[in-house]
Amino acid sequence: MIENPFNIARGKPLIIGSGLIALDIVINGDPRQPPRLWVGGTCGNVLTILSYLKWQAYPVSRLNGDAASKHVMRDMARWGICLDFARSQPRVDTPIVVQRISQNSTGESSHKFLWNCPHCGSDLPGYKPVVASSAQEIAERIGKPKVFFFDRVSRGTLLLAKASAKQGALITFEPSGVGDPNLFREALSITHILKYSHERKRQMSDFGSVDGPLLEIETLGREGLRYRRRLPSCNTSVWQQLSAYPVTQVKDVVGSGDWCTAGIIHQLGQKGLEGFQEITTAQLHDALRFGQAMAAWNCRFEGARGGMYGVNKKTFKSEILQIISGNDCKLVAPDTPSKKVKNVFRRICPGCRDKTKATSSVVG
Repeated sequence: MIENPFNIARGKPLIIGSGLIALDIVINGDPRQPPRLWVGGTCGNVLTILSYLKWQAYPVSRLNGDAASKHVMRDMARWGICLDFARSQPRVDTPIVVQRISQNSTGESSHKFLWNCPHCGSDLPGYKPVVASSAQEIAERIGKPKVFFFDRVSRGTLLLAKASAKQGALITFEPSGVGDPNLFREALSITHILKYSHERKRQMSDFGSVDGPLLEIETLGREGLRYRRRLPSCNTSVWQQLSAYPVTQVKDVVGSGDWCTAGIIHQLGQKGLEGFQEITTAQLHDALRFGQAMAAWNCRFEGARGGMYGVNKKTFKSEILQIISGNDCKLVAPDTPSKKVKNVFRRICPGCRDKTKATSSVVG
């Protein structure tokens, strides 16, 4: 095991990310607990976690100043994220994802994602990629990132990825789906680390053998993960598997994959592509285990990043090290005061606002 997995390079490494950056609204069955409003989405979570680990994180998105975006930007600012590229043109409504957490009769937690407003029933805003013209302008200003991360493919995103690659960045892709097959194939060809869930395996297989990724990771849920690498320092095409860490007091598994990704990037990406190509087999193993420990820790909290709000940084680091060493620990997240769910959506949901305006005009 590495001596201190939280070490950070001098000057703080820079990561640029483009993809789903959303407002997560986390609701559980406890009427005393209000919805939690946090920045979410795969890209949003990965960048926020890395900023928490002392990276310089720059999201590229199209936040437009609506009520949801204000919550997103306030939360990102709280964790030290740089917002220079978060409001690229043309701006659009901020994506909103509702996560409802419940427990069955045996006390086991489950979750369900909602894509419409639980108050008025209207569709909530979805993801819209950065446009190519804005991406081109941003590409000329991004400096020298050590990592570029993306979870969705578009022409604008690929422009940013290629510009980052020219600066020596490690290109990390965690696809949420295929979308345009031609753009997806192009994305795979410039990717250095490809990570996807077992549910996406069939989609990956449809593209046959891909020469681009130097490291390919398939997550297997409770079974852990498997990986294969094509690195000069430890080259093999044989799949190898790592079991997951045992988890006690599982409250919610959402976001654990994002914590795993962030942990892997933290270990492997601090020196960009050049440093990544020089890692040893032992360093790769330690990086993957660090990511898995972060994923296991996250399962103890509700929401994709609930632990960041529930414990302080010292406790977080201590508990991750305990997981890695095999000494699991128990933890209970703190309670929060009561508030009605519908009042949150009246402020956040565009459909609720439109219906309120319509009602006001009729009354007037």
